[in-house]
Amino acid sequence: MKKIGVMTTGGDCSGLNTAIYKIVYGAHKRGWQTYGILDGTDGLTTQTPNIVRLNMDSLPPEQMPLAGSILRNGNVGQSNSFEHAVKSGKLPQFTKMLKKNLAQIKLDALILIGGNGSIALAWETRDIYSDLQLICIPKTIDMDIPLTDKTIGFDTAVSQLTHFCDDLMLTARSHHRWFVVQAMGRKSGMLSLTAGVAGGASAILIPEIKFDITELVKHIKSASTDYGIIIVSEGIKLRGHSGRPADMVSRALTAAGISNRTAFPEHVQRAGNTTPTDRILATQMAEAALDAIANNETYVMTALQNGKITTVGIDSVVSGGSPDIDPNITGLTISNATVDMDNPLLIAADNMGIYIGETK
Repeated sequence: MKKIGVMTTGGDCSGLNTAIYKIVYGAHKRGWQTYGILDGTDGLTTQTPNIVRLNMDSLPPEQMPLAGSILRNGNVGQSNSFEHAVKSGKLPQFTKMLKKNLAQIKLDALILIGGNGSIALAWETRDIYSDLQLICIPKTIDMDIPLTDKTIGFDTAVSQLTHFCDDLMLTARSHHRWFVVQAMGRKSGMLSLTAGVAGGASAILIPEIKFDITELVKHIKSASTDYGIIIVSEGIKLRGHSGRPADMVSRALTAAGISNRTAFPEHVQRAGNTTPTDRILATQMAEAALDAIANNETYVMTALQNGKITTVGIDSVVSGGSPDIDPNITGLTISNATVDMDNPLLIAADNMGIYIGETK
């Protein structure tokens, strides 16, 4: 009988509970025991490992679609986290405690559900997991993990952001006003692009494409309406300006005589009941993770590629995108997947007359 662990790490998103439920269900069908590690890697650095036995009663099916994680993702920056260990110079002691507690639990395999930072960190400290099988499942609303066409949580975040913009459009029309909506996404513009097209935005500004604020102003002034939505990704920069991206753009519009307000959906994008698309993806990736364990794979990540679920090496994931410095853990390089210029949705947005920057 195999004994497997599961934990969620990094930023929150919808779909985590669906993945956990499907892992527990699938493991039960295989006759395996499942244990949940509370607070991610933080839960493995307490004096006694913070784990719970998971069974079919741990997460009732009706709660499966809920946002968040019943296992919690940890508290970044607290005394028993990777970030704090790096900043305090105690990383060797931290990783030693992690490996010791994993050995104490005596797991055969560990499923880590995380984003690109968590996956990069797992690879960087892979010796911790040398005595068991490590399987990663990609989740993030940013859609910035290389080698997978979709991540758990992205579709729900698109839905949340689109609904947010839908509601704003009504009040925008009532007051002849433009709303500058700042979306999450870090250095990837995929969330902004997808929700912007779905929500009928007149302009979408993303980190991957340079834009001219003067051209944006011209575009808004020449619009057929005097109201609408402008989505800006949190990762954009505006030369000569400082502050939050939405505020920078808003000030430029105001200076040009364009009535506008800013709006920040913030963590609403990480919330909301999991969409059917994300539930299906979570189910498929949970199954793939369990199959990987059965096939004695390790240091792999489940991935959706060309409509099929497969596994790819974590080393390939870490080296498969654009390198970037992790914002929370000094010295850790992560790999970003970004919006390509030949992205069909980007091309469609441009052809539909949405201002997306200087693409030509």
